[in-house]
Amino acid sequence: IIMDGNGRWAQRRGMPRSTGHIHGAKAVNGIVEAAARADVRTLTLYAFSSDNWGRPSLEVDALMRLLQRYLTTETRQCIEQSIRINVIGRRDRLRPSLVRAIEQSERLTADCSRMCLRIAIDYSSQHSILEAACRAARSGRASIEEFEHLLADVDHSVPNTGAVDLLIRTGGEQRLSDFLLWDCAYAELYFTDR
Repeated sequence: IIMDGNGRWAQRRGMPRSTGHIHGAKAVNGIVEAAARADVRTLTLYAFSSDNWGRPSLEVDALMRLLQRYLTTETRQCIEQSIRINVIGRRDRLRPSLVRAIEQSERLTADCSRMCLRIAIDYSSQHSILEAACRAARSGRASIEEFEHLLADVDHSVPNTGAVDLLIRTGGEQRLSDFLLWDCAYAELYFTDR
């Protein structure tokens, strides 16, 4: 799910963009619970793209704090529901406290098996594909399966999460925005204004 439009939603209501992000994070709980009830094996949420670094620094800081708070507060609930947390994307540009929160959430939920909740933070599919291609060139590997393994390694992704069956984009935009381009090769696409 590409979580988009939260900032615009808040602005249309005369609120700061960060308020929209807070409301969006609250909506995530319902989405995760509904996906788990529907026996979805892997749910990936696009929380912060690499392009989002270009937003105003106050908004970026608010998003980073919100992501860290979400991981800290929701890990226990994920353990209770046997939901494994996996954060994909670059970690070298994140603040150390957020990286520690990511690592702790992943460690604490590593044995959970009902569903894998992947959260894309500082994620760029183009960057991931390019990095995996460079690794493939260095190793001489060329099969699709080996490339997918390299791509999962670049993304810090839990192995065997599989191809995307359905991609949902909120907020009214009708584009993929550099999200899981390799994984979405055969995905159904659904765009919604909500």
